[in-house]
Amino acid sequence: MTDLQKLAGIVDAAAHDARAIAQLSATAPFTLDEAYAIQRVSIDRRIARGERRVGVKMGFTSRAKAVQMGVHDVIWGRLTDGMLVDEGGTINLANYVHPRVEPEIAFLLKAPLEGRVTAMQALAAVESVACALEIIDSRYENFRFSLEDVVADNASSSGFVVGPWRPADTDLSNLGIVMSFDGRPVQIGSSAALLGHPLRSLVAAARMAAAAGERLEAGSIVMAGAATAAEPLRAGVYVEAEVQHLGRVAFSVLP
Repeated sequence: MTDLQKLAGIVDAAAHDARAIAQLSATAPFTLDEAYAIQRVSIDRRIARGERRVGVKMGFTSRAKAVQMGVHDVIWGRLTDGMLVDEGGTINLANYVHPRVEPEIAFLLKAPLEGRVTAMQALAAVESVACALEIIDSRYENFRFSLEDVVADNASSSGFVVGPWRPADTDLSNLGIVMSFDGRPVQIGSSAALLGHPLRSLVAAARMAAAAGERLEAGSIVMAGAATAAEPLRAGVYVEAEVQHLGRVAFSVLP
């Protein structure tokens, strides 16, 4: 077993057992390419347990978050059906370490996307779009991590909720977004925060997947990234996001 395989086992176990771990790179430094290799192996372990790949999620798609982390490009993670939360469903905080939630826009593909594509080519591959919520949950103690650590930890992805699918030709250029806890707005933003336009996030997803020797398959869900800052979840809260022209999506946290 290689060191990368061992590290993949550590992050996979941390997510599976909802247990905080020490920052990996503090004792075993690794490159960004190696971080993606760790991520891939950790997801392969989930698939071996019976989960199925259903798409990808994008991260650091807002300029503010990229500057905060000192990065010049987006990152991506892999989604499985084990991460999917039913719209209007309920989650248990016991299944997470220190979860947060952020409003997003999701794409459903009707055709494969691979490599460097234009925004028009990306749009042609889209079946539908939807408002969505992503539950992120860095498994690192005290939120201490590097860029490489985040990528190895599947870009902090832990769960996602997708609202009603809308036509692919819905204008996504500057949609108002409000995320509420128990009916009280906690984050307000715009779809323009996603690289200027959410389609650019889909274009980046195709490019980055190709760099890893993959493509975005038909039927895949692509989470375009956070449109606002993330909010920490707490027991008993009702979480809802409303995106202009796309509708609403919600879930609850057990008391």
